[in-house]
Amino acid sequence: MLIVRLSDNPIELFTEWYKEAQNIGLMEPSSVCLATVDADGSPSVRIVLLKAFDESGFVFYTNLKSRKGRDISSNNSVAMCFYWMPLKRQVRVEGIARLVSDEIADQYFQSRDRESKLGAWASIQSRTLEQSNDLKVRLDHYNLKFESMDVPRPDFWSGYIVEPYTIEFWQAGEHRLHNRRIYKRSKAEIEWVIEELYP
Repeated sequence: MLIVRLSDNPIELFTEWYKEAQNIGLMEPSSVCLATVDADGSPSVRIVLLKAFDESGFVFYTNLKSRKGRDISSNNSVAMCFYWMPLKRQVRVEGIARLVSDEIADQYFQSRDRESKLGAWASIQSRTLEQSNDLKVRLDHYNLKFESMDVPRPDFWSGYIVEPYTIEFWQAGEHRLHNRRIYKRSKAEIEWVIEELYP
């Protein structure tokens, strides 16, 4: 299947593909592989959930003291990869990760259930868990601390928006003759340059 729709705007094409992935009933169409690099150049990768996107970029949330948070604080160049197997489609994104505003982070945090909010406080994400019961002890502590109030957002928990400078769309083809279209722009440009790539 060719990538038949030619658009000057990759976010428009991403929106169409993302909606199709949602409409076929995938369990987590918002799951995306996020790659980061630390200050020493060591890479790491994990799955996160896309929580919002628009012309500005792609948003996910995390503990800022997690490995990905520490990586981004020292090197905010990141890559993302969506893969929707039933549709035989992939979207790669390369860009710069920047913190969302406190207002946006607060708004999203308040949409989470109470247990998830408490978990954000209790988990010292990516650190060694010395005793299996330690997490429960911390959960109980924060549950008691915030017993009669809304759980506030921790200052070490927020979101990032990945501002893209490269977005590639990949559609599987017969005999491995896949279809690839890439949108590129420099970090200072607004307009996208569009190229078709060999598979």
